[in-house]
Formats: sequence, C-alpha cells, structure tokens
Amino acid sequence: MKNFFLYNLLILFFFQNFLHAKSEKFQEGINLFNKDKFEDAKFKFEQEILLNPKSELSYLYLSKIFNKQDKKELEEENLNTVMLLNPKNEEAVYNLAKLKLSNSDYKKSKELNIILKSICKNFCNQSNELKAEIENLSKK
Repeated sequence: MKNFFLYNLLILFFFQNFLHAKSEKFQEGINLFNKDKFEDAKFKFEQEILLNPKSELSYLYLSKIFNKQDKKELEEENLNTVMLLNPKNEEAVYNLAKLKLSNSDYKKSKELNIILKSICKNFCNQSNELKAEIENLSKK
C-alpha cells in the first residue's frame, strides 16, 4: 500500500510539472505575440501543440499570427482546427466568418454568423455587425 501511494505521488508530481511546462510555453507565446514578435510566438505555440495537441488557444493564436502575416490559407486551417476542438469557440467562428467574408464567400460567412448568433455570449455585438456587413457586401 505504501508503494502504491508513493507511485501515485510520483505520477502526480511529474504530471503537474508536465502541465506547468505546457502552460509556460503558451504564456511565452502570448508575451511574444503581444510584443509583435510573431515568428518567435509562432514557435512557442507550435511547441505547446507538440506537448498538447488539443491546445485550442494555441491554434487560435497561430491563426491570429497568420492573419497579421496575410497568410489566409494557414489562418483558415488553424481556425478550422480550433472549431474542430471546440465548436463553441466564438472568436474562432467570428474570425472564420470574417475571413470568408473577405474572400467574398458570403454564403459561408452567413452560415458561420448564424452559428455564432446561436452560441454567442461575448461576440453577440460583433455578430450583429457582421450580419449587417454581410448584407451590405452581398448586395454589391
């Protein structure tokens, strides 16, 4: 029984250190992103993803980096990954709808905005603004 307790304690210790290492990489990525050091931030988020492939926020920040770098395909790929991991990630749905709108894909942008409207808690105002923007641009 004593060995079992010691074994579990060791596992908990190593697991806690592993989680801390992951969040450390993510936090470093956030700090670099906020300093507009996008290539360095990208590297940190990619490291985080290697440690935690389900790190939806790392994929979200990668999409933001690719948005700043005007790499739309990579931005879309990462937004789709976020939505696969968490279909209720409002920011990802909104950003993908905006991306589709910028590519003149009004139908997909409208579909995404309907999804956003159904899940919104923090992006409800943006959803309303996006709806008006879609309607205005699709008329032209």
